[in-house]
Amino acid sequence: MKSGKPSYTLVLFATFFALCVVILGAWTRLSDAGLGCPDWPGCYGFVLVPETAEEIARAEAAFPDAPFEAHKAWPEVIHRYFASTLGLLIIIINVMAWKNRHRPDQPIKLPLFLLILVIAQGMFGMWTVTLKLWPQVVTTHLLGGFTTLSLLWLLGLRLNNRPWQQPSVPVRQWMKLRPLAMIALVLLVCQITLGGWTSSNYAALACPDLPTCQGRWLPPMDFASGFNVTQEIGPNYLGGQMDGEARVAIHMAHRIGALLVTLLLGFLIWKLYRNAGGRELTLLTHVLLFLLIIQISLGISNIVFSLPLWVAVAHNAGGALLLLTLVTLNYRLNRVSAF
Repeated sequence: MKSGKPSYTLVLFATFFALCVVILGAWTRLSDAGLGCPDWPGCYGFVLVPETAEEIARAEAAFPDAPFEAHKAWPEVIHRYFASTLGLLIIIINVMAWKNRHRPDQPIKLPLFLLILVIAQGMFGMWTVTLKLWPQVVTTHLLGGFTTLSLLWLLGLRLNNRPWQQPSVPVRQWMKLRPLAMIALVLLVCQITLGGWTSSNYAALACPDLPTCQGRWLPPMDFASGFNVTQEIGPNYLGGQMDGEARVAIHMAHRIGALLVTLLLGFLIWKLYRNAGGRELTLLTHVLLFLLIIQISLGISNIVFSLPLWVAVAHNAGGALLLLTLVTLNYRLNRVSAF
């Protein structure tokens, strides 16, 4: 038996590429390069970053309110071209899916949805620039990236012909874990959303200490302003426009969410170990535990070391890998009854 249906290898490559796009997006956002190019789809009117003195002079004359900074323009351009290449890969995946539509179990709707999603992502990428990093758009764009990554991975799982080893415990024991695994997935998505909202509102350093915040267990917090998703579009959100108490509220909500995710995933991992059956499912549990420990360590390091760029980017990547692991677990649990 082949290892997968037609386009399986391409989908796996596209999934890896999507992970790179997510990481590059985090790098761009966290290095304050989201407006490294003030226009879209070009960069100061150029296909690539202006380089010569003449090009830079033309760029600054065309955009007098956005002084040219090469160290911010390059991350933005690189992210854009990686994202565009991912869109091309998804188009090819759709062409191959349509070509093989008569084959048994060839997904058609999922590739098509991915195509619609990546087009929407392109629009949100444009609005991120034209609306000057409006937090609602930035957070939605981040969630769209994580969703694209997850659905590509799910498509790869569906195209994989290799069956998993049957659990050595009764199937009904594994089926009982389905609700818990799904709740864990939903809660992790909520936490990723909170992380995006924290980042887009520049609230990551609102609490510079741990476990307290600004030396208090309950610092002044303004949740109404911090989670006001109807805030008007301002002139420029680079650096954020919320006051201190609103940012503290966002940061503390993200901390509480992290604690809830840790407790629930810890409980899920314990239940998985108690009901372990089959080498692959046991390995998946090991991976989940390892990623959870790494993610907690990175989250703490962000606070203790005042948000180093590489740590913050790794924290985003860790969230993406945790999400893919839970997608895999839920997929396997929902197919285990077929064993």
